[in-house]
Amino acid sequence: MDSDKMVRQANQIAQYFSAYPQARAEEGVRGHIRKFWEPRMRAQLIEYHEGGGEGLHPLVSTAVAAIKAETRESA
Repeated sequence: MDSDKMVRQANQIAQYFSAYPQARAEEGVRGHIRKFWEPRMRAQLIEYHEGGGEGLHPLVSTAVAAIKAETRESA
């Protein structure tokens, strides 16, 4: 997927959940990406985040960090 499109989609998810309290917003973004994004899209997002994550909403960055931690724990 094009990086700009991926960032836009991830940020739209974050924007939706940003109206919720912080903990719920973080869980909502993480859960949505984990549940609805296919593994290669999640891997691309993680790679993008590791490369600096330019333009990612802070909620997306938090979600990516949590997803990476979950991935390490299950490995």
